[in-house]
Amino acid sequence: MAQVPQTFFDALAVRAWCGLALDALGRAREEIDAINVYPVADGDTGTNLYLTVESAATAVEAVFAGYAAEGSEGPTLADAARAMAHGALIGARGNSGTILAQLLRGMAQVLAGDEAAHADGQGLRRALRTAADSARQAVAHPVEGTVLTVASAAADAAGAAEGDCGEVARAAYDGARTALAATPGQLAVLRRAGVVDAGGRGLVAVLAALVETFTGETPGGPASGAYRNTAGAHARVRPVPHARVGHGEPAGCADGGGVTEATVAGPAYEVIYLLEAEDAAVERLRKRLDGLGDSLVVVGGDGLWNVHVHVDDAGAAVEAGVEAGRPHRIRIAHFGAGDAHGPRAGRPPVERAARAVVAVVPGEGLAVLYTGAGATTVLARPGEPPASGELVEAVRRAHAHEVVLLPNDAELRHTAAAAAEQARAEGLRVALIPTRSAVQGIAALAVHEPERRFDEDVVAMTSAAGATRYAEIAVAERQSWTMAGICQAGDVLGLIDGDVAVIGDDVTATATAVLDRMLSAGGEMVTLVLGDETPHTLATHLETHVREGYLAVDTVLYQGGRQGALLLIGVE
Repeated sequence: MAQVPQTFFDALAVRAWCGLALDALGRAREEIDAINVYPVADGDTGTNLYLTVESAATAVEAVFAGYAAEGSEGPTLADAARAMAHGALIGARGNSGTILAQLLRGMAQVLAGDEAAHADGQGLRRALRTAADSARQAVAHPVEGTVLTVASAAADAAGAAEGDCGEVARAAYDGARTALAATPGQLAVLRRAGVVDAGGRGLVAVLAALVETFTGETPGGPASGAYRNTAGAHARVRPVPHARVGHGEPAGCADGGGVTEATVAGPAYEVIYLLEAEDAAVERLRKRLDGLGDSLVVVGGDGLWNVHVHVDDAGAAVEAGVEAGRPHRIRIAHFGAGDAHGPRAGRPPVERAARAVVAVVPGEGLAVLYTGAGATTVLARPGEPPASGELVEAVRRAHAHEVVLLPNDAELRHTAAAAAEQARAEGLRVALIPTRSAVQGIAALAVHEPERRFDEDVVAMTSAAGATRYAEIAVAERQSWTMAGICQAGDVLGLIDGDVAVIGDDVTATATAVLDRMLSAGGEMVTLVLGDETPHTLATHLETHVREGYLAVDTVLYQGGRQGALLLIGVE
């Protein structure tokens, strides 16, 4: 369906722009992934930008749907702009996606600031300027030759333009496109690879969608990433997977001279999380994370922030967030053992790993535990289970020929099965082990041996998970019927293998009763995973109870973070 051009920047224009930008990034995603060499050549910049804009577009559509359900005229520009910014913030992926979220937030601050029905060309100029400036301020160590450079050039060109929103948008697009073509001359890693900056390429696509929003025309010029580099040759390359550029030179950061071949190294983990925190706490967090790693970008405001950093100690980065406020939607990605460190220049492209494990985990502590064991994790918050697309993305991120998928939740089995089928369609060998709890996943991961034949490894992991009974201690939210009788809101529930087995009014007594029931059938190992709200004395009591009452049984204790349940129990 043809797009109806928008005369002014109003709520309908925000909606149209998000849709067109999502379409543009969908078409360019694979190409942008292919030219992604800085700061990490992990081939996911296009995907991250797409997912970020998808979240923004979904938030805007939700606002329009809400107004339609109420039978009212529709959202204001302020409503739509704020929804766009919020959606991008909570859905931001990767370094470039996080910066794009701040660009959209900067624009929204201007578009929503006056509470006007629409903005004209002058308003769009101010929005683009604020966007570029706020994005640069969000990056710990800005670097030229990146998406920041492209955004600044777009704002400069827009500022010099006259006319309506269409003229301003076209000027911004032209300025961005010119700046993008010059990025290989600003970063040596781009020049060596013969490509332009991937994040900047994505921003050009987003600005092309802005032009189409106001003119109905797709701007001309190269539609691919094969821009002419400083050597005068067209080139498109597949980057070295997981190669890093310059430890201490964050994405969008470094001096204009780029990096030398000798500096291709860096941290092993990418850590991203949303953070509810006050401004003062965030400033302290910035300083701490800046000392832990690189590629630090902190965007947001008004109490909600998106934090992105590359570090060697993922646990320390998460702990820093816990000290600053309330982190959630934590994502920890391993760049690949042996891939993230050491010089890479002159070496052949890194092959996919032979095998990897992807696991869904319910809390930050378990995310750190699983990641430390080599797994790629997907965090599932209570009431916010991951979609199959998130699991597919994690399987791709694991960068292996063979992948073992641990859903760790009975409710996620079908979602995980759909993700496995999609990954198989992409040529990957994926085995789904139907783990129904994170403690079963721990048992499976404990016997995982990548050196074994794939089938043998899957059988061993499946056997270990199946031999692990699982339980959880939770608090009832409402009155309901259970297998153990009627519970009231506030009652302590002990669930064994998914069914309520014990109803009590005391956490310690209920947990002890559940543990005794589980051990009555035998066992050699008890795993306890404590949530943040678990009483401090519970772990000590249960460990003592097992030690004194079950002499041949060992106990291992983990901190699970905000995992929903007060306590997870596994008995092997």
